[in-house]
Amino acid sequence: MLDVDTLCRFLDDFAPAQLAEAWDNVGLLVGHRERPVRNVMTCLTITPASLAEAVESQVDLIVTHHPLPFRALKRITGDTVVGRLLLSLAEARIAVYSPHTAFDSAAAGINQRLADGLQLTEVRPLVAKCDSQGVGGDEANVLGSGRFGRLSPALTWGEFAARVKRFVHVDRLQVVPANRAIERVAVACGSAGEMLEPALQAGCNALVMGETNFHTCLEAEARGIGLVLTGHFASERFGVEHLAVVLQQRFPEVTVWASRREADPLRWL
Repeated sequence: MLDVDTLCRFLDDFAPAQLAEAWDNVGLLVGHRERPVRNVMTCLTITPASLAEAVESQVDLIVTHHPLPFRALKRITGDTVVGRLLLSLAEARIAVYSPHTAFDSAAAGINQRLADGLQLTEVRPLVAKCDSQGVGGDEANVLGSGRFGRLSPALTWGEFAARVKRFVHVDRLQVVPANRAIERVAVACGSAGEMLEPALQAGCNALVMGETNFHTCLEAEARGIGLVLTGHFASERFGVEHLAVVLQQRFPEVTVWASRREADPLRWL
């Protein structure tokens, strides 16, 4: 029977830990490697709702994008949300694996899928990390954080925003508008304000990301680059849905699905 360690080794290869940011916490975070696995659930974040789903469905391993725990803990008690979640995971004997920023930067990771979904060509990482066999079939490429590439043909701002909406499945976007045709685009999932400078250095006239702060938006406006903010959830959820498909194809002997209960906590009024 398949065990936790076998799945972990596949995920370690799929999203190598050396691609993760130095501040991150990736890999097997909870559980015994030798435990058998029959049911696997992917999710963006372990929340009370997604954990309840996992417990009810007798999940053996949760592959969560956002780590739990993320920061070092001195105690695990029911006095905090994180403590309650970890205790419940242990009581239900559910293992937890997080690829997080390694998955963001992987060859078939979230940022590459975002670039592909927006139909970018000549795709490269915004911030290179290490040598690789290539991204998008180009053996001269390297892995790294974010992606940038070209649109062919160029799109108007409205056309480009509509393409983003379709791919990430949202009805609304926050934008810092660009006043020219969009032909060179950077993407960075999640909270990615630090990618503004690399996007500008790459000659991009639009940057798509999950979220950033007000002052980064002002900086972008002043420097003439358009921003498209999809929301953190929308910028990454499609990635964990696809990861469930990848795991199911690789391990047909187990049942894999993306959490059906997790949802974006932010709403429009």
